[in-house]
Amino acid sequence: MKIYIQPKSVTLVGKAWQIRYMLKRYMKEHTTVQEWISSAPGSKQ
Repeated sequence: MKIYIQPKSVTLVGKAWQIRYMLKRYMKEHTTVQEWISSAPGSKQ
């Protein structure tokens, strides 16, 4: 499972069950994708 966070997008690479699990996990922490990208380490706000 790999997650690539870019300035305007998030790319998840893995098996379908892994991607579903990670999306559900991140949905509990972040409301929007923009919020997720902004909170990533090394992101420029």
